Amino acid sequence: MTKYLLTLLLMTSLSCFGQDYKAQLAKHREGYMNDFLKDDRSPLKKDDLQFLRFYDVDSTYQVTATAEVLMNQSAFVMPVFSGTAKEYERYAIIKFTLKGKPIQLTLYKSIALSKNPLYADYLFLPFTDDTNGTLTYGGGRYIDLRTGDIKNGSVIIDFNKAYNPYCAYSGGYSCPKPPDENRVNMDVEAGEKIFAGKKKH
Repeated sequence: MTKYLLTLLLMTSLSCFGQDYKAQLAKHREGYMNDFLKDDRSPLKKDDLQFLRFYDVDSTYQVTATAEVLMNQSAFVMPVFSGTAKEYERYAIIKFTLKGKPIQLTLYKSIALSKNPLYADYLFLPFTDDTNGTLTYGGGRYIDLRTGDIKNGSVIIDFNKAYNPYCAYSGGYSCPKPPDENRVNMDVEAGEKIFAGKKKH
């Protein structure tokens, strides 16, 4: 009887966690869409938001990665799809297992943003994967992090929060191209999908 109750309690706890996690992601995505309406440079208007598409929330795409912060890194220019390229530095190497496959990616820090007190701790995780060009934007997707997210040599990476650069919706934006070292050789079926509306020029 005790074993049954413990099993039931564990299943209930996992169910509650799943519901809470989905609620958190729903709130995150709502905030993400609202940000388009607050940004004066936004490529999307209110009527465009109906064409945003996302994968269903999948907690298996939230992973804990080991993080090795890099020292004395030289700045480099990260290419963009159009417009002016910007300088970044490699901030940390992260390693994790996704769907049973070992992955290594790099976190970057923007030189320009690091000079702004509001964004001094901003980290940038651009990546490409095998869904690009079919189910997701061909130029890859981004995940935002903060330096404080790295704790005791580890960091949580949530691909459910992967989003498209502005270039996915309209021309005229300087969107960094994910470096080759941030190629994920598998389908990352999480986060934002390809825009269902008509791209603006």
